[in-house]
Amino acid sequence: MDATTFKDNFGITWANETYLCYEVEVQEGDAWAPVEGLQGFLRNQGADTHWKRSHAELCFLDRVPSWHLDEGKQYRLTCYISWSPCPDCAQKLVEFMGENSHVSLRIFAARIYTKLDGHEDGLRKLQDAGAQLAIMTLKEYEHCWDTFVDSQGQLFRARDELEVHIGAQCQRLENILRAILAALLGASLFSSV
Repeated sequence: MDATTFKDNFGITWANETYLCYEVEVQEGDAWAPVEGLQGFLRNQGADTHWKRSHAELCFLDRVPSWHLDEGKQYRLTCYISWSPCPDCAQKLVEFMGENSHVSLRIFAARIYTKLDGHEDGLRKLQDAGAQLAIMTLKEYEHCWDTFVDSQGQLFRARDELEVHIGAQCQRLENILRAILAALLGASLFSSV
C-alpha cells in the first residue's frame, strides 16, 4: 500500500475504512518460518459503494482456503489491522479457529472498534478461543511499514501523538481483557467457598 494510505488508516485519525495486513508462517521445529507468497494486505469491501459490504476480516477469511494449509503442519496467521474486529467478525474468527486447530491467530490492532455494542465481548471470546490480541506498538508499525508499505525508501517516523495513542489503546484493551481474568478468579473463589 502507499505510505499515505498506511498513515491515514493506521494512524491516530478515525478513518472509515479498515485495512488488514497479513502474513503466514509455518512452524519448523521450534521456530516460525514465513510461507513464501502468503503475505499482503486488503481492506473492507463495499464501503464506498452500494454493494454488499464485507469487513476486512471476512475478506481475509475468504482468502484462507485458497492457501491449502496442510493440516499436518502448524501455522501462525498474523494480522495487523487498523480497527479491532467488530462482534460479528470476532465470532467468525472464533469459528474459524475452532474449525482449524492447525492454525493459531495473532491480531495486532491500531485501535479498538467501539461502534457496536458487544465489541468487548467479541474481543474476550477471541482471547478465550486462543487468539493473541494486542495493540500495535512502534515495533509493529515499523514492521508493517517495512513489509507492506511502498515507502519509497523513507524510514518510518512516529509522531509523539502516536505513542500517546498506543498507550491509551493498550490500556483500553488491557481493561477489556482483564475482565475475563476477574470473572474467572471470581468464579474460582466462589466455587471454593
